[in-house]
Amino acid sequence: MKITENNPQLNELLNDVAEVAGYLWERGWAERNAGNISVNITALIPQGSINVANHHLVSINTHYPELAGLSFLVTGTGKRMRDLARKPLDNALLIQLNDDGTGYYILSREKDDQDIFLPTSEFPTHLGIHQMVKQRGSHETVVLHTHATELVALTQIKDYCDQEKLNKLLWSMHPETMVFVPEGMGFVPYVTPGTDDIAAESLKVLKKHPIVLWEKHGVFCIGDSIIDSFDNIDIMAKSAKIFFLTRGAGYSPEGLTDKELDVLKVIAANF
Repeated sequence: MKITENNPQLNELLNDVAEVAGYLWERGWAERNAGNISVNITALIPQGSINVANHHLVSINTHYPELAGLSFLVTGTGKRMRDLARKPLDNALLIQLNDDGTGYYILSREKDDQDIFLPTSEFPTHLGIHQMVKQRGSHETVVLHTHATELVALTQIKDYCDQEKLNKLLWSMHPETMVFVPEGMGFVPYVTPGTDDIAAESLKVLKKHPIVLWEKHGVFCIGDSIIDSFDNIDIMAKSAKIFFLTRGAGYSPEGLTDKELDVLKVIAANF
């Protein structure tokens, strides 16, 4: 494929995305076609290297002017993570938004290709998050959505459908949760997935937290790399797993004390 030829950085990113997709499947967090990924790859596409006139243009309902001209890797609708792990560009698209952010060109397919597919149904949420990142001037390039079983299970317990209680539990089960995710996890009560409403609610939460947990559905995480984004979800899921394993053994988890958590907060601030 021309776009990946002589582009070792882009190929390395594709390898990382494939690696993480494999982890999501192995963890049981990506049943059937569950989960999706997008990455801002603008820095990896040499300016002027692509003639967009040779590529199919797709209109979008919501306009994203701050993303005009930017390029992204995004997983395809109905695509499986286990397949993405084997063949990334058969299951994900490389796209570039047009000059006013009202549509996107499919860079990974020529205009006359027969096997064109569209991005994930969660694409509006992904673009909204990338636009928020652009607006606030931060450096996150990755948006990762997966159905982390242990975290979704917590939202089946009403006590933990509360952001403060949720984070207190997760921080107290495992020290690394405070060190690596000191901002904690945001929480969004149940909203139908794939809608503009859940995108709007997620954006509110992600302004203060790198991870948002959707009640009875899954998590969204933003980060500087696909590996780091996976790691942060993995850390939080580990805490939830410790909680359930302890409860399943018939014990009430003791957890870290407030004093112990305060020490970890200092470590996190200087990490």
